[in-house]
Amino acid sequence: MNAADAVIEVRGLANRFGRQSVHENLDLDIRRGEILGVVGGSGSGKSVLLRSIVGLRRPNAGSVRVFGENLLELPTRRRSEIERRFGVLFQRGALFTSLNLQENVALPLIEHAGLARDDAEYLARQKLALAGLPADAACKYPDQLSGGMIKRAALARALALDPEVLFLDEPTAGLDPIGAAAFDQLLLTLRDALGLSVFLVTHDLDTLYAICDRVAVLAQKRVLAVDTLAAVAATDDPWIREYFHGPRGRAAQAAQKQERF
Repeated sequence: MNAADAVIEVRGLANRFGRQSVHENLDLDIRRGEILGVVGGSGSGKSVLLRSIVGLRRPNAGSVRVFGENLLELPTRRRSEIERRFGVLFQRGALFTSLNLQENVALPLIEHAGLARDDAEYLARQKLALAGLPADAACKYPDQLSGGMIKRAALARALALDPEVLFLDEPTAGLDPIGAAAFDQLLLTLRDALGLSVFLVTHDLDTLYAICDRVAVLAQKRVLAVDTLAAVAATDDPWIREYFHGPRGRAAQAAQKQERF
């Protein structure tokens, strides 16, 4: 891989909580324009890795280079500029319950881009539409929404500042199969239309087969394998074999083959 293809380079990353070590000497690249699926068992530190990359957690060791710059060594102002090029969708959406959807999406445009409220709310409506929500959703509050609509609203907020890299933590968790498949296709459409690079933490095997260009497996405190899904699934490791070739893995693979024909 040409170094210019990597928008994010993680090298030697370590994350520890007291005596508990989650990551040790972890390496991973995120390539420009790809959807990278990140999988692993419970406690493997998928969300911790995401938070370390986006700057919400300072790792105990290692480096995170973003667009060629070491995020951990940058002065506060420059680091903030870099972080504005990220969009993050947290697992439960993390919407402000006291704000309607338009206000939720407008908030980063007001706080970080310095836009006037009217301009920010106009752009917020555009982002909500981009995420596939109807115009009348803009004035609704999170507690009035279905799980799928909350995910789309959170995605609209993640897209508010026109990011180059999108981080998604279990975006289809809690959605029914039809809603999850629709969300997958939305991500694929947005990646292609906007040229996004996507870091996707997921347990959803259907998502891996449907939209991911590469898959990274977290195990044994590091990235155990990273490659195309077919190459990773062929890795001779007990956990990987069970994950990709167990009943659910076989069902997801069969469904994907059926869609192709």
